Amino acid sequence: MICTMAKIIAVANQKGGVGKTTTAVNLSACLAEKKKKVLLIDLDPQGNATSGAGVDEEQITCTIYDVLMGNKNIKDTYCDSACDNLTVSPSSRDLTGAEIELVSVKDREYILKTAISFIEKDFDYIIIDCPPSLNLLTINTFVCCNSVLVPIQCEYYALEGLAFLTDTIRRIKQSLNPDIEFEGVLLTMFDSRTNLSLQVAEEVKKYFPRLVYKTMIPRNVRLSEAPSYGLPIIKYDVTSKGAECYMQLAREVIKKNEKK
Repeated sequence: MICTMAKIIAVANQKGGVGKTTTAVNLSACLAEKKKKVLLIDLDPQGNATSGAGVDEEQITCTIYDVLMGNKNIKDTYCDSACDNLTVSPSSRDLTGAEIELVSVKDREYILKTAISFIEKDFDYIIIDCPPSLNLLTINTFVCCNSVLVPIQCEYYALEGLAFLTDTIRRIKQSLNPDIEFEGVLLTMFDSRTNLSLQVAEEVKKYFPRLVYKTMIPRNVRLSEAPSYGLPIIKYDVTSKGAECYMQLAREVIKKNEKK
């Protein structure tokens, strides 16, 4: 039996409110629904991916923060989610101060990579929800991941800050992780009835030729409601447009990576 390594995808955009956590949670859930073994790592101190994936707080005995501090093995953090095949490594508010606490640690950029190296063969996909900033937590993610998925909202200033993100990834590729690449760019909050959404979509396709997913995530009430119930959209309302689109995205991701 051949053991393959997990595909590690960082979901990142330093601009908040773009659907980053929504994408991390729902892509993970839809990949799991497609019978893929998935680990979702919540590296955002806000912890929204943890709750949004359906993790019961009472399950949490330690978090990804404990792993970064060298106190726990990543397997110790595993929590069940609302979906079969989806495991969650939960967040902690303590992550807010992790950058300061790790400042004097040797090879601090490689801590997450080292932690994940022991469990890569246990999953098909590892999805990491990054904080909405380019800090040491995000750098750790870029060092350990294979690719970066960038959600971009179809609103004014959609591309704001992306030049900086692109430059950061280029620098990481040159110095810390030669294998990192763009997984793809996902258009979110898309409304086909407005000229703005259509214009932004065209602008993004010019900026990232051949990298924009065919799937676009619409503005969808059910998608917005799901996190408040602690459920991914496919568990909250599988018939909704949001669920349909994230399943399409999962199929795109699987197709792209199985080609390789």
